[in-house]
Amino acid sequence: MSNIVAIVGRPNVGKSTLYNRLTETRKAIVDDFSGVTRDRHYGVAEWLNHQFTVIDTGGYVANSDDVFEAAIREQVDIAIEEASVILFIVDVTTGITDLDDEIATRLRKSSKPVFVVVNKLDNNSQVADSMVFYSLGLGEIYSISSMTGSGTGELLDEVVKHFEDVVIEENTRPKYAIVGRPNVGKSSIINSLIGKDRNIVTPIAGTTRDSIHIHYNQYGHDFMLIDTAGMRKKTKVKENIEFYSVMRTIKALEEADVIILMIDAVEGIESQDINIFHLAEKNKKGIMVVVNKWDLIEKNNKTVKVFEEQIREKIAPFTDVPIVFTSVTEKQRVLKVIDVANQVYHNRARKIATSKLNEVMLPIIENYPPPSIKGKYVKIKYITQIAGSSPMFAFFCNLPQYVKEPYYRFIENKLRENFDFSGAPIQVWFRQK
Repeated sequence: MSNIVAIVGRPNVGKSTLYNRLTETRKAIVDDFSGVTRDRHYGVAEWLNHQFTVIDTGGYVANSDDVFEAAIREQVDIAIEEASVILFIVDVTTGITDLDDEIATRLRKSSKPVFVVVNKLDNNSQVADSMVFYSLGLGEIYSISSMTGSGTGELLDEVVKHFEDVVIEENTRPKYAIVGRPNVGKSSIINSLIGKDRNIVTPIAGTTRDSIHIHYNQYGHDFMLIDTAGMRKKTKVKENIEFYSVMRTIKALEEADVIILMIDAVEGIESQDINIFHLAEKNKKGIMVVVNKWDLIEKNNKTVKVFEEQIREKIAPFTDVPIVFTSVTEKQRVLKVIDVANQVYHNRARKIATSKLNEVMLPIIENYPPPSIKGKYVKIKYITQIAGSSPMFAFFCNLPQYVKEPYYRFIENKLRENFDFSGAPIQVWFRQK
């Protein structure tokens, strides 16, 4: 299981600002209006050599007060169920509200570690005001300013103490996780593969309850399939289905070797899919894209090409990813998905002999050396592959600090052109000789 830190709280207490600070991104939109976080945000953070996933809850639409508040309540419940640690953000400038009280009541019932994080402490005169939050009955409070970052280090020091050390068991069989937004056909493709209705499939989005591990052993293939649909059985608030699936997806993603990202041909690739794609890439997993419900698209001889180009444009810069078009209901190209996943698995594990690497790459580097900077020339002497779960290469040279980002991309592209790494993220390092 991966360590997941969920940020919960009512609107406009600074959840997104804290999320941006922990993940060192500016992905979540921050505004003075409450409820601007419509999209779900999840990213990777690191503290004291612990990597963990941060989830910014939000993503509710304020149509009516009761739906809006029901959404927050439900997100808190899901966070309690799925996260390793919960950060409950409150706002020192407004004190305790009824909604804070209600969230606290739910959190007190959970066995998960909960941190009360008092935000917006921008000056020392507010320290006395923060004491009122002890009355929530959730133990110690942590005062921070997510705008300036003060106090976040002490908070994270405590948070990482609650992480479980992840023990990765030796796994001889490849693990493939089928991920994607609700109702794209994840359970259907598994039923189609194993030839029986192992999962309940209904047209209602989000009917799978848990991540299901299935041992697949037929047609000469032997691997574990992880179905991540992972949903609540019923929910009043539609967005929370997505939230639940995201939590499940992250856990499966950490476990799997290859991520099979399913998207809906009718809806196309959406921001949620792109988020999952980049999370898989960051975790150095093999990736392939499956476009399902292809039977519903009107086609001409250019359709596939155009669709592929649109997907590659949105997932750039890592575009060397196989794309398979399927229709599960029509049983079209379902087995091809497995063949391609196997191929990606082997590409990710591919080892290239040092002699072969140097024989192919050194002449390319000689013809296109790194650009000189301030009259300094980078000379690359030799190349070797480093042992790791995904392809990693060290290029030994005299001045590694002068090699800039575009040249890294150039080298990666040349490695991909000459060796088959389709679907596998590649890491390139320049090291001092």
